[in-house]
Amino acid sequence: MTIGSAFVLLFLVIDPFGNVPFFVAALNGVHPDRRRKVIVRELLIALVVMVSFLFLGKVFLGVLGISIPALTIAGGVILFLIAIKMVFPNHSQSNKEEVEGEPFIVPLAIPYVAGPSLLASELLLMSQAPDRWATWLLAVVAAWAATSIIVFFGSQVASRLGARGLIAIERLMGMILVAISIQMFLNGAELYLN
Repeated sequence: MTIGSAFVLLFLVIDPFGNVPFFVAALNGVHPDRRRKVIVRELLIALVVMVSFLFLGKVFLGVLGISIPALTIAGGVILFLIAIKMVFPNHSQSNKEEVEGEPFIVPLAIPYVAGPSLLASELLLMSQAPDRWATWLLAVVAAWAATSIIVFFGSQVASRLGARGLIAIERLMGMILVAISIQMFLNGAELYLN
């Protein structure tokens, strides 16, 4: 996997366009003068979590005794399920968490930006090629930076794209993620069979 494909994978898993409405809703109760400070704080917390897990995830994997083929297949399955929800959302169930007052760590930093699927993707990248840690770190930081720009200007993005535009982008991201997840599954099966 190249740095570009790792960036695309991480960016799609974070799904910043899909998270914009959740950020806007979670910050409704925050004074307008504080919103940007809260967003910056939450994004920095998410970055710390993402980078920490990138390097400590391998230890976690070793403790659990999970093989690389099993992790690759599991990552493909998880990403597939996430992608299916992006393409065919369940409107009876909302991913939005109720937040009273100013959000701190939950739900903005975790799980909206640094969610379980992103952490699993990082774990997968590092377990497949730990010697390329600098590449993975750069991909994580680039995906975080792109997400930060979209989320920071979330209200402007939401008003410019409108509800239909955000939905269309999320569906497109979901379709790309379906293809990536199938490829991950096939790679894991090939590793296992060899």
